[in-house]
Amino acid sequence: MARAVIKTQDNKAEIVVNRVFPDSTVKIEDDAIAIEEPLEIRIGFYNKGRLEHKAISITMRTPGNDFELAAGFLFTEGIIKSSAEIEDIKYCGKFGQPQNTVRLDLEPGTVIDFRKLERHFYTSSSCGVCGKSSIEALSTGADPLENAGRSMVTPAVISSLPDKLRTAQSVFDETGGLHASGLFKNNGELIELMEDVGRHNAVDKMIGGQMLKGNIPLDDKILFLSGRASFELVQKAVMARIPVIAAVSAPSSLAVDAARKFNTTLIGFVREDKFNVYTGNERISYEA
Repeated sequence: MARAVIKTQDNKAEIVVNRVFPDSTVKIEDDAIAIEEPLEIRIGFYNKGRLEHKAISITMRTPGNDFELAAGFLFTEGIIKSSAEIEDIKYCGKFGQPQNTVRLDLEPGTVIDFRKLERHFYTSSSCGVCGKSSIEALSTGADPLENAGRSMVTPAVISSLPDKLRTAQSVFDETGGLHASGLFKNNGELIELMEDVGRHNAVDKMIGGQMLKGNIPLDDKILFLSGRASFELVQKAVMARIPVIAAVSAPSSLAVDAARKFNTTLIGFVREDKFNVYTGNERISYEA
């Protein structure tokens, strides 16, 4: 295997692998893997009339939709409240890797609560809260959703989401290495899908894209996750006012506690026409 990893233009990389089969035969074949690169997120803000810059996070991500990722990160962390507070978003990286640093400049007069930035500088692609420096910093100031007064989704729609998400995952087909976040209407129609090596990045990209389009709140939509449902993903969904969160895999105990606290419907193990409802059962219509 003489060839090193070769980066392509579509969020994949090519590599030569030894593919081993059940009879112990080995074939040298080309393979595709998901790209993972660091993204530094910086904010520009006005302090006494002077524009200052501050690096707030480095996250490992799949390149693409970086502006949406940066905007979604700031929104779901509770640092900004809407796209109206954004003056500009641009790449500002150094020569050689110009697109691995994004700076989001805030409008003059935007007030920043720097306590919400109390996190270690580096965030891995697998965890969105590992960098939090204290339990108090886990809170983004999200308010509970209004109690559900009506059902909004049927079991048939929920059961249809995994296949719809999987069909729309273009890069996953070739690499098998990406998480996906899908936003659906309550009739099961896919609105938007984002892929990334990081679960929280995929959600930030999706929510950031919707925020930049002026579509927040997403109070009649469904968030579907290709993996497990964790605390930080529930909290991000609540910031966007998404009432129903469903996932292919299991939720964590903290995710269930958060969903209950925020009056969110949380569904797990959506597979083979079955699923578990952990909280918010009243939003599901079981009538034929």
